[in-house]
Amino acid sequence: MQNEHSTNNEEDHSHDGIFGERTELYFAILSGVFFFIGLFIELATDLPRWWSLSSFIITYFFGGYFTVLEAIGKIRKGEFEIDFLMIAAAIGAAYIGSWEEGALLLFLFSLGHALENYAMNKAKKSIEALGSLSPKTALVKKGNELVEVQVEALRINDVIIIKPNTKISADGVIIKGSSSINQASITGESMPVDKVAIDDIFDLPDFNDINKNHVVFTGTINGDNAIEVQVLKLSADSTISRLVKMVSEVETKKSPTQLLTKKFEKWFVPAVIILVGTLCFAYLIIDETPKQSLYRAISVLVAASPCALAISTPSAVLSGIARAAKNGVLIKGGRALEDLGSLTTIAFDKTGTLTEGKPKLTNAIALEGFDKNEFLSLVLDVESLSNHPLAKAIAKDIKSQFDIENKNEASDINAIQGKGVKATYKNGTAFIGNAQLMIDEDITVSSNIKNQMNELLKNGHTVMLVAYRKELIGLLSVMDLPREAAANTLKNLKEIGIEKMIMLTGDHQNVGDSIAKQIGLTEAKGNLLPEDKVAAIQELKLRDNKIAMVGDGVNDAPAMANSTVGIAMGAAGSDVALETADVALMSDKIENLPFVIGLSRTSKSIIKQNLWISLGIVAFLIPTTIMGWASIGGAVAIHEGSTLLVVINALRLLRYKFKR
Repeated sequence: MQNEHSTNNEEDHSHDGIFGERTELYFAILSGVFFFIGLFIELATDLPRWWSLSSFIITYFFGGYFTVLEAIGKIRKGEFEIDFLMIAAAIGAAYIGSWEEGALLLFLFSLGHALENYAMNKAKKSIEALGSLSPKTALVKKGNELVEVQVEALRINDVIIIKPNTKISADGVIIKGSSSINQASITGESMPVDKVAIDDIFDLPDFNDINKNHVVFTGTINGDNAIEVQVLKLSADSTISRLVKMVSEVETKKSPTQLLTKKFEKWFVPAVIILVGTLCFAYLIIDETPKQSLYRAISVLVAASPCALAISTPSAVLSGIARAAKNGVLIKGGRALEDLGSLTTIAFDKTGTLTEGKPKLTNAIALEGFDKNEFLSLVLDVESLSNHPLAKAIAKDIKSQFDIENKNEASDINAIQGKGVKATYKNGTAFIGNAQLMIDEDITVSSNIKNQMNELLKNGHTVMLVAYRKELIGLLSVMDLPREAAANTLKNLKEIGIEKMIMLTGDHQNVGDSIAKQIGLTEAKGNLLPEDKVAAIQELKLRDNKIAMVGDGVNDAPAMANSTVGIAMGAAGSDVALETADVALMSDKIENLPFVIGLSRTSKSIIKQNLWISLGIVAFLIPTTIMGWASIGGAVAIHEGSTLLVVINALRLLRYKFKR
């Protein structure tokens, strides 16, 4: 891959010159100026022939300069491509005395080539602009002093101060203060995201495991409050640096159509050279002069040049990738872009992808004869003493849903492994747990309660019973609820042609079925271990040919790697997600999925249109020039027109919007 990069860079540098990176465009314009001067002298004045000839020779110089450089570079690598055909045609035109047609050829070819490069650079720069988002310096807190340092000099665990309305200079965790952060540059989110300081700064988990509410990224913009951030990634490893690096690597990953086009060019160019060589001797068979045969051969040489074909796919691929990046989606290369556009089946992880990824209290039912508020106070006081994630979720939701605060009337909590908890509440004993815990404590569970439990379990809820002083007083249920945007996202996917949407989850089958029913999935497969997800992906791939896997990029990495296209959710800051996925949704927004698939479909459609245009022009021009119906000038004009047409068509992708 490194070799490909260095080659690309060398070719790009060959376009620099006395006018900088626009030298090629200026040379093309100068070649046009001298071509029209020569044409004017020839047609409108009585000046000697050498005046117009001099002007055409200068046109050859400016129009052929970069074409010759590129042709030589490719010939050195054993490649005979379009540039070689153009130079051969121009030399042939000069040889037979058709200087004006050779000059027109080089002028239009150089202009087309310069405009292609300009258009391609526009797409590249919209991605590479990511790199300029990172600030150059940071304010580091050293004791009571603030020291301004270059971001490259930052070290892990340095504490930096981010002033209001300034760019954040490192990936890290907020350890003091809170603010709204504009993350659009990384995640594509249009609204600022509220971020708060982490509670425990002494025992930090791995960066990927820290709650996103505490994490900030390089290049994002702080809101109105100052915050202190502990640096957790060096400048070279920051999310933005990795994005820029991956985007530059994207260009070396050819799409299937690009690879097919390259193969076509490899046999097409030699075939054209053989055909042109043969046509040079047409005067031996038909009644015409050697000069006429040579003119015909050169016309065919120009007509057969597949300029538009060479540029049609890469221009569309790059424009599509640039548009996705602007919306916070990283697509790694043309292959992923094209494969996305041909999908009809998508598999989803459940937790954190289709659901919120955290349990929510769905029912808190006090049995008849026991006060609801007293029941809720008991549950809140007992669960507040536990560190179990379900207990924390229940306590938090009781406070927010029922506006009840702790009375701190519970004590002596004990966890009973696999069953629940036991605690003292107001001098009595309280139990919260499963049915087995109640059976072990000789607490009666009526058939009516059992029916209620079974109904909730069937719908994917986790159910707990609550007992006090040896009597059942109520039940609780929690569930990892679907994301608010999930149902609408799946509806949009269905509308753009995704026929099958399958959930692959390690959770119970009942839970999977319940979520699938709520949000409109086609199918749900439950009780799957990571290796079972891989097997399920392989099975679906056999059935449907191509499949995408949407997950968080960590525990779903094996399944994503085995799918046609791996799509990582919330990949901002996650090394594993960025490495594993073919497509990374930088924000945690599943609603970006229809946008990226719609963009891929449009890209695929534009690639097809461009191929038809470019191949159609070649198929039209070759026979017309063989028959002598088109001159070199006419062939050149049609050719360069088609090249510009496919580039303009591809650039439409930069303005793509998903229509809901």
